[in-house]
Amino acid sequence: MTLTNPKTNLTASDSNLQQPSLDGQASNQASKPADHHPWTNYYQAVAGRPPRETLLTALNAFDADAKEVAESGPAAKFAVDLGCGNGRDTVELLRRNWLVLAIDGEAEAIAQLQQRQDLDSISLEASKEIPLEASLETRVQRFEALILPANVDLINASFCLPFCSPDQFSTMWNKIVTALKPGGRFCGHLFGDRDSWAVYPNRSHHMRSQIDQLLIPFKVELLDEEEHPGKTALGEEKHWHIYNIVAQRLA
Repeated sequence: MTLTNPKTNLTASDSNLQQPSLDGQASNQASKPADHHPWTNYYQAVAGRPPRETLLTALNAFDADAKEVAESGPAAKFAVDLGCGNGRDTVELLRRNWLVLAIDGEAEAIAQLQQRQDLDSISLEASKEIPLEASLETRVQRFEALILPANVDLINASFCLPFCSPDQFSTMWNKIVTALKPGGRFCGHLFGDRDSWAVYPNRSHHMRSQIDQLLIPFKVELLDEEEHPGKTALGEEKHWHIYNIVAQRLA
């Protein structure tokens, strides 16, 4: 795995950057449809928000695993932050001494991640075991061109997978399952079939039975279905139907 300086390197492995940015959150921390607003407005709306609960749940599960086997000074684990947006989850992973490959379909998202001031504070933390420049690789890549490394400990996909077109979703999901090592984890979100964005033909939405099928290769640690009216980060009315997921890859 080649890691590059997050302050200076912007890897564009696919030059056709039409894939919507892949960052969002529900309720008062909602994602937005890419059809309506410049992504700059969206990034401004979600700036400064904390890491998502699904990521924190997965990271706490890894911490519990380490305590259970009485690990001492474990080697750094490797995460892919898929649809990283401007980096709210990436920063938390780096703060916890993970190696991170951050991927987004928007060059602007990666640029904003690299410019985050909290990256500087992380690099100065006494607890930082690996220099920041050796901890983070960034990549601009669309779903249909997605290439994932092997033996990944964690794939975090916060509010990005619904933006994968239905004809590409199965292939993309198989790539995620294959990339995870046994005992590795997936955390993220899928949209249900009653979500108001299900009217968009280029978005992926799933019934509960379909979610269960997708999770057959996993031990499910969290599967929380929520459905409620709310607003997007830009203040648009929206009916949310979301599955919050943390799952461990079976051997």
